[in-house]
Amino acid sequence: MIGKKTVSKEPIPVAKVKDILQEFSEENELGYEQNLTLDHVSSFSKLTQEDSLKLIEELTGAFDGKITEKIAVHIADLLPQDLDDMRLLFAKERVSLNKEEMEEILNIVGKYDIIIDDEE
Repeated sequence: MIGKKTVSKEPIPVAKVKDILQEFSEENELGYEQNLTLDHVSSFSKLTQEDSLKLIEELTGAFDGKITEKIAVHIADLLPQDLDDMRLLFAKERVSLNKEEMEEILNIVGKYDIIIDDEE
């Protein structure tokens, strides 16, 4: 990756990274770092790309703009299951959500089916 130029920066969910790398690997040979990344995202991707993007859109549209795209991507990647997980996600953020808002986020997350990928 030495000498590569960053074209743009935007948060994307691991499910999208997984799809991008799988599509790229069909036409090209992946480098060492790309293989490591694909292995990692394959292990930790819990939603499909479509569900991840829907969840991110739903979270950013709710809560009067308190949830930024960056935070929504973290939520979509980690899929918190309880209030303790939510508090950990928001520990370093400059957003303060009350208990009811965090519970609403958990309800939204709970609507999405977690996939278990046993392709290996």
